Amino acid sequence: MKLHDITQPIEQELAAFDEHFGSAMKSKVAFVDLITRYIVRQKGKRIRPILVLLVAKACGDINESTYRGASLVEILHTATLIHDDVVDDADTRRGLASINAVWKNKIAVLMGDYLLAKGLLLSLNNDDFLFLKILSDAVRRMSEAEILQIAKSRHLNIDEKTYLMIISDKTASLLSTCCQIGAASVTRDPETLRRMGDFGENVGMVFQIRDDLLDYVGRKSITGKPAGLDMKEKKLTLPLIHAISQAPRSHSKKILSIIRNGPSRKELNSILEFAREFGGIDYATRKAEHYSALAHEALRALPPSPSREALERFVGFVMERSK
Repeated sequence: MKLHDITQPIEQELAAFDEHFGSAMKSKVAFVDLITRYIVRQKGKRIRPILVLLVAKACGDINESTYRGASLVEILHTATLIHDDVVDDADTRRGLASINAVWKNKIAVLMGDYLLAKGLLLSLNNDDFLFLKILSDAVRRMSEAEILQIAKSRHLNIDEKTYLMIISDKTASLLSTCCQIGAASVTRDPETLRRMGDFGENVGMVFQIRDDLLDYVGRKSITGKPAGLDMKEKKLTLPLIHAISQAPRSHSKKILSIIRNGPSRKELNSILEFAREFGGIDYATRKAEHYSALAHEALRALPPSPSREALERFVGFVMERSK
């Protein structure tokens, strides 16, 4: 399934969003404007604004508030990616040189801060206070989860409950925010906002579990993230967490020791085989299917429409993704 098949109900609105997004980031400072134009060139799949627009159209009629909400979440996401590239010392982003690679870390950090401020002002200047409330809670969750994951990676003591909490806060919270903002731009019905938030949360869980599975079953990614990278970075994800819980203690301790010391290519293959042998890959797949079913359930309250069908296809797209 191609993303284009999902975006058909909002093709015109997505083109209009691109204009809103570019306009929302403009600056009177020529150098800043140069960098924002470079950022716009790094256009990714636009999954977050796509969700905002599809949910809004499934719940009502897309309006100017919807475009502001879509721009807000994409600006925030872009700012976090710029800051992440500084932290990770990344050289590329979406096939182009990263901001920090071109203009160094100080400029990159300041650009991330600038985008955060632009996003906040976009909402404040238009009295979109509900958007800010929804988004601020997501930023809190994302920050706490990132710090917790770093702490857990140092000790390699993460269990399934903690893992699910981390991916819920780190990944699913932003997709939930997109869906809540999309709904809030066209309705104030609390039940609709709750259901759309649940939809985004569950899709986000599927997204991250599938991403973690790709570390074990192969990956073709424009980010260049190779299979096994999570293990090299001492990140325990669901396939390995479950396998460790099922394997004999001595075997699990040996695997953890290899990860702690940095696995060689041969040792990496033995870790991948360990995850398969003790059911980690099958278990993570079933878990992703569980959250996929919950996402579909959240959509059933919406009236039938091409946009609702597109959201249903989006769940399948995330389940089937190979990059």
